[in-house]
Amino acid sequence: MEDVKKVKVLKDGPYQVTGAVCLDELKYITNHRGFALEYEKVQQYPGKESYCLCRCGLSQKKPYCDGAHINGFDGTETASHKTYDEMAKFIPGKQMDLLDAEDLCAVARFCDTKSGTWNLVGTAENPEAVDIVRHHCTYCPSGRLTMVTKEGNRIEPYLLKEISLLVDPLAPEKGPLWVKGGIEIEDADGTCYPVRNRVTLCCCGKSKNKPFCDATHMGDDE
Repeated sequence: MEDVKKVKVLKDGPYQVTGAVCLDELKYITNHRGFALEYEKVQQYPGKESYCLCRCGLSQKKPYCDGAHINGFDGTETASHKTYDEMAKFIPGKQMDLLDAEDLCAVARFCDTKSGTWNLVGTAENPEAVDIVRHHCTYCPSGRLTMVTKEGNRIEPYLLKEISLLVDPLAPEKGPLWVKGGIEIEDADGTCYPVRNRVTLCCCGKSKNKPFCDATHMGDDE
């Protein structure tokens, strides 16, 4: 029987990953304006049955933990355990609708191309707009955005149960961690967050929505 893939948030410590979850590093491919278009694999890390990933941002062996958190990292979790439906705002559109859970945003910027997701949803009537919004939403790593067809079908990407360290060319440090495919995430007290197809976890140690990314890794200007 296949091991259950799981991420456990350790109190004031790292993420403990079990179940032989594949780990790689992906880089955003951006256009001339810095908006994200695609992902490019940078490297594949060796397969392990279990491992710990840095959460404090201080490890010298990133993405792995090296124990740097023992110097006083406050990893107190502040994120809610609300479901996506409880967080998301429904935005009706011309050809498609949109679910938007703004609190989950990791500022990946896929949604900024081609005049922007919200503009396309609200005003565009050309057939290409549906495909553009679909791309915006399915490439959104945090799962903030979900396209909904006029028939009420939610469009979610098929994602294997893997973790990717994301590299943004505009960010001063690597991150967040992209947890894919519905991997269970358990908080430090033993309660599981609602399982979602894609989430982004903070690995700079500075998020105000721990354990989830709030784009603080982008720097003071974000």
